[in-house]
Parts: sequence; C-alpha cells; structure tokens
Amino acid sequence: MANGEKRDYYEVLGVHRNASEIEIKKAFRKLAVQHHPDKNQGDKASEEMFKEATEAYEVLSDSQKRALYDQYGHAGVSGAGGFSGGFGGGTPFGDIFGDIFGDIFGGGRGRSQGRRGDDLLYNMELSFEEAAFGVEKKIEVPYAKRCATCSGSGAKPGTAPKTCPTCRGAGQVRFQQGFFSVSKTCGQCNGEGKVVDTPCPDCRGKGSVKDTKTLSVKVPAGVETGTRLKMTGEGGQGKGGPSGDLYIAMNVREHPLFQREDTNVICEIPISFIQAALGCELDVPTLDGKVSMKIPEGTQSGKVYRLKGKGIPSLQGYGRGDQMVVVRVETPSNLNKKQKELLEEFARISGEDIHPLKKGFLDKVMDFLS
Repeated sequence: MANGEKRDYYEVLGVHRNASEIEIKKAFRKLAVQHHPDKNQGDKASEEMFKEATEAYEVLSDSQKRALYDQYGHAGVSGAGGFSGGFGGGTPFGDIFGDIFGDIFGGGRGRSQGRRGDDLLYNMELSFEEAAFGVEKKIEVPYAKRCATCSGSGAKPGTAPKTCPTCRGAGQVRFQQGFFSVSKTCGQCNGEGKVVDTPCPDCRGKGSVKDTKTLSVKVPAGVETGTRLKMTGEGGQGKGGPSGDLYIAMNVREHPLFQREDTNVICEIPISFIQAALGCELDVPTLDGKVSMKIPEGTQSGKVYRLKGKGIPSLQGYGRGDQMVVVRVETPSNLNKKQKELLEEFARISGEDIHPLKKGFLDKVMDFLS
C-alpha cells in the first residue's frame, strides 16, 4: 500500500457496501483461486493480493466485525484482520480455508455433511418512528423449499439417483497440486455422489421448488439505515444439510421534521424576528408529541436548545439521546409601505446598541484593518 495505508476492504474484494454474505464469499473465492500461492509461486504481487483479500474476507464475513468496520473503519477492527502468513498460529486461516477452500478443493468437507441452504437478503423499509422505537412486521420471503414430490432427491418418483460414475459416490475427486494431494468437489454430481438420470417433473431434478413463507420480524428500537438483523435457519432449505440464514437490511425513510445524528434528533424551528427579539413560548414537535419550550428574548438565529431524553433509544439498550432544537430567525419579506416606514423608524431610534453581534464583528474588522 502507498504510505502504508490499507485499502478499503470492500474495494479489495470488489463488492459494494451492501453486499450480502454470499456476494462477499463469492468475491473472495474468485480472488483466492486467482492469487493462491500454489498457483503463483514467486509472484510477490499475487501473494500480497492473496493476503489482502484474506484479511478483508475475515472481517467482512463476520457480522460483528463488519458492523465495527462499517462504523469505525480499520480502527474498529484493529488486530481483527491481521495476516501472519501461515496456516495456523492464530491466523484466520482455519475458519477461512474450511469455509472457502472446502468448496473449491474439498478441504475436509465430506459428502455426508450435505449442502447448506442459501442465505437470503431482505430489504426492509421503515419509517423514522419505527426505526426509533422498534416495530414488529410480517414479511413474505421467497425461498427454495424441498420438493415434496421427490422428497428432495431430484429423481422422478419410482426412480432413484445413481452413483456418480466420475467420483464413484465419493462426491470428490483427488488430484496432485504441487506438494499437496488435493480433493476437489466432483463437477459432475456437485459433491452429491449421485446423479439423476430421470429428473422429477416438478423440480426438474433440483430437489427444491420456489415458495414463499410469512415471518414475523421484531425490529429493535434504535436501528438505522444499514443495520442488519440475522434470522438463523430462515434462509433456503439445505439438501442434506442445514438451512441457510435470512439477513434483513434496514432502510429508514427520511422524516419531514427530524434528522438523526447518532442517538440525537435534530429539529429546526423557524421563528419571526419579533419572537426572537421579545422572546416567546412555542410548541415544539418531538418523537413523543409536542412539548412547550420557552425562547428567551434576544435569541439569535442558529441558537441550539437541548431537550433531554427526547432522542433515539440506544440500540444496545443504554438510555436515550436528546433532541437538539435549532432556532432559525426568519427575515420578513414582501413588506408594505407602512411596515417599511415603521422598520426605518425603528432603525433610526435603535442605533447600534441593540445589535451586539454586529457591533462585535465591526470592532474585529477595525482591529484587523488597523
């Protein structure tokens, strides 16, 4: 890296920031095969790319580490994605190679474990209030369901899958790669060990059919755009293995009155220059309803007042933020002749004593120019 700076992990893997776990895994798989040290012996650039991609995957494939990285960048996962260049010794290789290279080369995954179901991603739209206080929603999720006609075998009823002639039922084929004897998933049966000669008419040999299911999702208070919830086992059904997971990505709609800043809420309130000069009492909107707030006389535009505990509840359950009320003093426009005359008279009898900000600014200008 130039100047020793790390590249963005999403950039390293070539995926967007909302990429699903499946997309991240596929991106790393592609880079890992392309830059694997056994295929590029002596190529320092490929070796560095392999290390960089492995570090990025180790962070982005872990939901907790990814959340920290998304919020704080590399500082949030300092030490989490370290790469020490071996197949052990505290590096992430044990999990990564079991997960990724198990799919590419066999890596210890036997056919008896079956195939895990697909992970699914659902994008959920929330109102500002729903995100702030939490909500329970029912969603319709499309997924791949085990075919009832063939009981998931993929074979037409009355027939059965046959032993794969290529791997002879092992689900893997072995070949020599450098100094290693490597097992690779059989390409003909995709690791199943069996092939279907007469496909099921309903699922066409896939063993699964498309369906939808209704789920109740409890969204906790304090979520924001980009927050992801995980529902374990609610993804696609596995084939001889566990079901995948369902990830629910939150997208919070903008509010016409409020803006969010961490757990605080910002609300801008317009007042007239008469109200600002003389002071007044206003009804201010909050997430809990309107509250009465006193505006002292002489309030300047941009002044911020704090309403304690009127913000967003913490996602971790620790307290609640505040509401920041920003006062915007409006200058009158479209004045009639009488109004202009009154303001001009007001200006003549006022002098500069009632404009402390302007007087202070002019004094600074005179000091600067002298």
